[in-house]
Parts: sequence; C-alpha cells; structure tokens
Amino acid sequence: MNNLHGIVFAYRESPDLRELTQLRNGCSIPFGGRYRLVDFALSNLVNAGVTDIGLVVQSSYQSLLDHVGSGKDWDLARKFGGLRVLPPFSFAGRHQSGHYRGRMDALAGVSDYLHNIRQDYVVLCSGDLAANLPIADAFEQHVKSGADITVVCSKTTYTDPKLCNYFSIDPDDGRIIDVAVSPSVVKGDVASLEVYIMSKSLLLSLVDRCADHDQPSFSQGILLANLGKLDMRVFHFDGYIARVVSVAGYFQQNMALLEPHIRADLFNPERPIKTKDKSSPSTYYGPHSSSVNSLISDGCIIEGTVVNSILARGVRVEKGAKVENCVLMQRTCVQEGAVLRYVIADKNVRVCPGRMLMGHSTYPLVIAKNETV
Repeated sequence: MNNLHGIVFAYRESPDLRELTQLRNGCSIPFGGRYRLVDFALSNLVNAGVTDIGLVVQSSYQSLLDHVGSGKDWDLARKFGGLRVLPPFSFAGRHQSGHYRGRMDALAGVSDYLHNIRQDYVVLCSGDLAANLPIADAFEQHVKSGADITVVCSKTTYTDPKLCNYFSIDPDDGRIIDVAVSPSVVKGDVASLEVYIMSKSLLLSLVDRCADHDQPSFSQGILLANLGKLDMRVFHFDGYIARVVSVAGYFQQNMALLEPHIRADLFNPERPIKTKDKSSPSTYYGPHSSSVNSLISDGCIIEGTVVNSILARGVRVEKGAKVENCVLMQRTCVQEGAVLRYVIADKNVRVCPGRMLMGHSTYPLVIAKNETV
C-alpha cells in the first residue's frame, strides 16, 4: 500500500507513570515482556503496507531511539523513505515551555517533512496505544466512502474519559455529528483511538489554518472546528485496546496478557507485532524451579518460583526466591530467598537475598531502573 504515509506521535508523557518514565517517554515503556509500546503503532502501519513513517518525538527519547534504531526490525531501513525520526529542532523556542501543546503544534513543527511526503494519504496515530489495528481495512473504507477524515474508534471505553474523545454518529450514513472532548463521563456512541486517516492536501491545509490561528489542539482545531463542514466518519474496531497512563493501569494491562483470548487478539499472527531483535538463548529452568501461568521471555534463568508474572529477557530468579503477580523488566535479578508480590521492577534491578517486597494490585510497588534493594 504505497499511497499511505504514517505519522506516529511518540512524545506524550504522563506524570502518573512515575518511575517508569524517569529516563524514557511513555512510548518506549516495555510491555508484555518482549515489546515496547511503540512496537504496536509501527507494526500496525507496516502490516498495512505502509513503507514511510515519521516518528514525532519531543523529549526523553534516547531510549526510544535505541529501540527503533534504523527501523530494520520492522523492514523500514530503506534507501528511499522508511523510518524517519522527527525531533523538535525546528520547534525550539516557539513557546516558552518548549513543549508541544498539542498535535497541531507537533505537526507545525515538522511542516517541512509533511510537504515532502510522497503519498497522497496520511494516517496519524499514537505511539503509546497497544492494539492490533487493521489499518489496511480502515484505509480501504476511507477511500471507498469518500470521507474527508476517517477515525478509528471503539465502542469500549478503554481509558479515563477525561483522556479521550467521544463521537455521536448519524445512524443513517455513519457520519460524525457530535464530538465530546475529554468529558468527565462517557458521552457519545464510540471512543476515539486517536487514529485519523485523511489526504495529505487536507492535512497540510489544516496544519496551516491551525498555525495561523494559534490552535495547538487537534480536538479543538480540527474535530470541533470542522464539525458539519468536513465529512468525518468512523471505522469500528472491536479488539483489545490498552493505553498506558498510570502505574496501576500499566500493571493491570500487563496482567491482562495472561488471559489466552487477550493474547490471541493482541498478537494476531495475521498481523504480527514486531520488535527489536535480541538473539537470546532459551530460558533455563532449574531442577527445583516452578513456573505457573506466566509469560517468560528468552534468556531468563529460573531456579525459584514464578506465579502469574511477566518476565522480560535476561531476568534471573535464584533458588528459593518467589515472584508472584509481578512485572520484571530486562536483566532484573531476584536473589536467593527474596519474595516479590505485586512489584514492577524496571531494567537492571537487583533484589538482594532474603528481601520481601509487597505492593497491591491497585497500587503495585515500583522499583526504578538500575536500583538495588
């Protein structure tokens, strides 16, 4: 599908993620053991045949750059096009805060890139949404319907209503007739997944118009301002969706992956989710080890007990240690006799022998990257 270009917004930060975003932005948070959140956006686009993708970043993006690299693991390392990381250099100094105030600010900051897009259509999406989206089907519907903007939506409320937009739909022709921007309660027929498909020419005109009127918000400057003026329609998606905005949410959404039907939906083999290749040996299980209902990545050494947990590559659980209802990121080491329950351990954490650390399902204990406990 060479007529669709992808723009991924990979700059959003959430203070409620606390220690998880001290050294990274929200899009590069590890998810499900082997993946990062940005993997889902990149894979969704590549699975739809998109070969050119712009990754809009703002701050704390070194971890993100280390992960995506040249885009080779998504088949995006190309002589022409491929993956382009779009840092905020042209935006620097435009506003006192130095941060994008909204998506239209971000798009105005990369306007030179937008003008050089080769394709006729553009899909805008968030880099922190974990979902296996059929972008190809949404694009096909967009072209056939003749709509100005197609929005991928869900009937399921997947996040706090105040962090989402809701649409009311005309039952006769499927057009969007009302927009509720970040309401306190659910309003409307469907929730936006913040995936928008439109023509390049329309996008450029909207970016210019918002820049001229100092309107940084996509919701206010595009959706509300053009309600009834543009033909905006909905593409319905009914699969699993996770948007990580808090530590408790991150824990619960990882734990949801222990359900087979959710894994089957999110990691649909017809639309594979790709990630950075890290060749690791098979996981070693000691003679007295135990692993129950857990997702354990390659390269781990399990000599203790692991129950209802998600372990990333290179995690070590030593003899006599017990890990229950935990999310352990790369190269975490739980030493002999230690007990962890409801804990999120970031990369390179070491839990010393005999320690007992306990959180709660609604308030998991977080250990920051590189810490020793």
